Amino acid sequence: ARPRRRPEPIRPMAMTSFAVAATRRAPLRGCLAAARSAVGGGSSATFSRGIPISSHRSHPRVAPSTRRFAVAADGASPTSAGGQRKHRVVFLGTPDVAASALDALLDAADEPDCAWEVHAVVSQPGRPRGRGRSKSGPPPPSPVAECALRRGVPEDRVLCPVKANEPEFLEALARMEPDLAVTAAYGNFLPSKFLAIPRLGTLNIHPSLLPQFRGAAPVQRALERGVPVTGVTVAYTVLEMDAGPVVRRVERPLDGSEKHVDLLRELFATGAAALLEALPSVWTGEAATLATPQAEFGEPTHAPKVSPEEGVLDFKNETATTLRDKVRGFDGWPGTKGAFLVKKEDAAEDAWQEVTLKIITANVFEDASETTAAGGDYSGAVTLTKKTMRVPCAGGTWLEVTEVQPPGKKAMDAASYANGLKGSVLKVLH
Repeated sequence: ARPRRRPEPIRPMAMTSFAVAATRRAPLRGCLAAARSAVGGGSSATFSRGIPISSHRSHPRVAPSTRRFAVAADGASPTSAGGQRKHRVVFLGTPDVAASALDALLDAADEPDCAWEVHAVVSQPGRPRGRGRSKSGPPPPSPVAECALRRGVPEDRVLCPVKANEPEFLEALARMEPDLAVTAAYGNFLPSKFLAIPRLGTLNIHPSLLPQFRGAAPVQRALERGVPVTGVTVAYTVLEMDAGPVVRRVERPLDGSEKHVDLLRELFATGAAALLEALPSVWTGEAATLATPQAEFGEPTHAPKVSPEEGVLDFKNETATTLRDKVRGFDGWPGTKGAFLVKKEDAAEDAWQEVTLKIITANVFEDASETTAAGGDYSGAVTLTKKTMRVPCAGGTWLEVTEVQPPGKKAMDAASYANGLKGSVLKVLH
């Protein structure tokens, strides 16, 4: 009898399918548990041929024989109505806003006469969320990976490399023979070896009017700077960040009330629609031929990542308009906060106590008499009204705060916070 062959040791891989999205070294059993928990609410989800099936699906399950992701034994793609192989799209993204763009593409791919399919999805590896998640098992998938699994993308086509230059990842992508890659807030640099793989290139949904606000935080920086118009661009990806030629560019006028979280979601939805509109010209090659160099739209500006320190409001040295735009731009993360002093109205001067308030919503107060009053020596005294807090700012301007979050409490309207002061007075700490 032949001697029994010793099994080869299991080696951790830099890239595999969703398994590594959960944890680079976790057994497959643990990774599947994370996927089940993410897409099916725990034990209610089951897996068939690596495809998650949940009783809580928000989209109807399509029979395996007609799925957009159905793959024949030889790995062939589904065919279009004309009998030709459908164009293969690989989608890359990570956060919630990118998941909404992926949903839009999957919905379009469900149409019976669609000439293309979402063949695979690429996302950054999952990360722990909330307190204690790092100790309770593998981290959950990113919102994009979770969306892909929920919508029925086969698990072996949900790829989560730590970096997009990993050889195993690039080899797996090349074997898929994609026609086009689409990126939306993916968050990883794409090397030249990646860009050479999709036959028709890579398109990026970028939430600004390129070449304005290239970089990591385009919506935040646009709102912070108070621009009157922003928008979204669909452009080809080149090695230089956000510098490729433009295929679509959609403007969005701003009225001063928009905030980062809602506007970011809106712009990605607009961008997904613009991308879908452009796809027919991409397949014919016309999009690449007619794409507009960014230089024709002006000089580039940049949008570096926002730091937590930028969310600290300096009422004494910045105008109300500047501070309002920071509140709008830094909505969500890192947020904005101001330092104040509070005491009972009849208490001694040494009774002031420091309090830090998160400023959630604010506007510029335009009353001329109030502006004149604030223009003298800066006392920092806050005016409390029935509905707002009026905070004196630089240049005799006033910031009208309508929503705050006190320490250890939920966000509340300024009127509720003022009512809770019960005869106290408030002033800016400076």
